[in-house]
Amino acid sequence: MSLEAGRTLRRVREQLKLRYREVEECSQLIAKRHASSEFAVGLSRLADIENRGTVPSIYRLYSLSTIYGLNFQEVMRWYGVNFDLFPQDLAALKIPSSRPVNHQPAASAYAQVPSTADGVIDIKKTSFLSRHIKSWGKLPLALVKTLNPESQRYALIGLEDWSMYPLIAPGSFVQIDETKRRVSNSGWADDHTRPIYFIEHRHGFRCGWCSERKGMLIVQTHSSSQVPAEVFEFPGEAEVIGQVVAVAMRLDWERPHRKRSSAAPK
Repeated sequence: MSLEAGRTLRRVREQLKLRYREVEECSQLIAKRHASSEFAVGLSRLADIENRGTVPSIYRLYSLSTIYGLNFQEVMRWYGVNFDLFPQDLAALKIPSSRPVNHQPAASAYAQVPSTADGVIDIKKTSFLSRHIKSWGKLPLALVKTLNPESQRYALIGLEDWSMYPLIAPGSFVQIDETKRRVSNSGWADDHTRPIYFIEHRHGFRCGWCSERKGMLIVQTHSSSQVPAEVFEFPGEAEVIGQVVAVAMRLDWERPHRKRSSAAPK
């Protein structure tokens, strides 16, 4: 893979009619701008990258991408690093605690979700998917984005975080709208329409229904979760990151009654 990537970089350089010396000089200018020699690509190193499959450091790869006018993430893909696989790799990790995901997927990125036999899901209509779903496949993440993707963040609910089960199961991937940080104390019809917020507190993160009273933030859990509510001084001990506006989760969880602790997740 690295040898073919090096050959591709060589073809691009030759198409641009750039000599080794010119690439080296350009990389030295970049290194000077960043005050780091790590960005410099020497003659012998460039030859090794192109002809021997030597894997360049991220600094040299940045320099080559800049000099050749290439997309850095695309060049990383040539070396086997595919940023579009971030959601799948993240979901495969067995990390118990909830945490925000500081990753903005590209519009062309894909996440692992149920796919249909014909590959088409009309999200505007109610569908009996059990007749169509054949396997866990790929669906563009753009389908779950709202009108203002610039304000969105993502978080993974920990595998031991049962606080909002069954509305949000452990291991769920949630989308958070940062523009909706003000807690609503009323205005919903039932639990399904009541806003759920993603909270950062002194011990970590959690999802929950919230209410604000006399300088205190009450984070309420789902009654079926058997997880107690928590109360924080607000502002001070907790921060509302935003409102959960979308959830991707599996529905075949088995509830481990004996193993699950009644303590609140950290």
